[in-house]
Amino acid sequence: MNIFYPIQLLADLISYGLIGLVEKSYLGSAVNFFVYDTIKIGLLLLFINYLMAVTRFYFPMERAKNILTKKRWFGLNYLIAALLGVVTPFCSCSSIPLFIGFMGAGIPLGITFAFLISSPLINEASLYLFPAMFGIKVAILYNLFGLTIAVLGGMLIQKLKLEKYIMPELLKFKSRAQVEAENNNSKLSFKKLVTYFWKDGMNITKQIFPYVVLGVGIGAIIHGFVPSNLIEYYLSAKSWWTVPMAVILGVPLYANSISVLPIMEALVGKGAPLGTILAFMTAIVTLSLPEALILKKVMRWPLLVVFFSITIVGILIMGYLFNIIL
Repeated sequence: MNIFYPIQLLADLISYGLIGLVEKSYLGSAVNFFVYDTIKIGLLLLFINYLMAVTRFYFPMERAKNILTKKRWFGLNYLIAALLGVVTPFCSCSSIPLFIGFMGAGIPLGITFAFLISSPLINEASLYLFPAMFGIKVAILYNLFGLTIAVLGGMLIQKLKLEKYIMPELLKFKSRAQVEAENNNSKLSFKKLVTYFWKDGMNITKQIFPYVVLGVGIGAIIHGFVPSNLIEYYLSAKSWWTVPMAVILGVPLYANSISVLPIMEALVGKGAPLGTILAFMTAIVTLSLPEALILKKVMRWPLLVVFFSITIVGILIMGYLFNIIL
């Protein structure tokens, strides 16, 4: 069962019960989407930021950073981060809290971006549903391409040394020794520890959450009011421009991979090229306007542009390759 199913039930109760909107209507779909994702991402933000506050306090991050930046780990760290993204059931926006936690804990920038790219890109649909929909060959190739995009993208971002474009307040955290020094060099009681972890986690949560609401709100409007047949019309054509068109149409949207499957099936039925379909889905789940708004709070424009550009180029290459080889 989907671990977020109780939140979906609550969103349904609020949207269709308390507010009284019509299910599957444009407005009902938009409001339900907004309620569900706001609650889900908000809870993830709280939980992960609290967890990372505990991690920062107990874990020797300087030692970890030294290990992760040694040359003998070159490349392997990015693959590990990308694989971690594979096992996390997050969409692009709900991957951001863990990304922020990694940055706040001092994990190298490129490694955190390898996770941020792979987490939504390689998902439950590509792992479990693609074999049935498109065959095992397509599923394997797609997931290998996804890992490659995540690893190379993370390595390139690290190579460009773009750390200065991360908001500095996210990189400030106190070690255990510093916290205990402020407490007269004595250990904190359990109650004080819980309070400290909560305040530390909330500092980042309060900065980010308003942008979560704004981003999800825009995503909800697009999700509820953009007709799927409009997308099907443009992507069913068999031409060179359909792959970039798929990316252009996919980036403003915001959804997880499962909710995109009905559109993908419709496109398959109309004979749309497979690479075009996969480029469209990948753009939706990996890049989105709501995600950009949230990330803008934690990084400056140059880094955000580099991240989107690298990922878009990777998606375009993947789309054209699939159209050529399949």
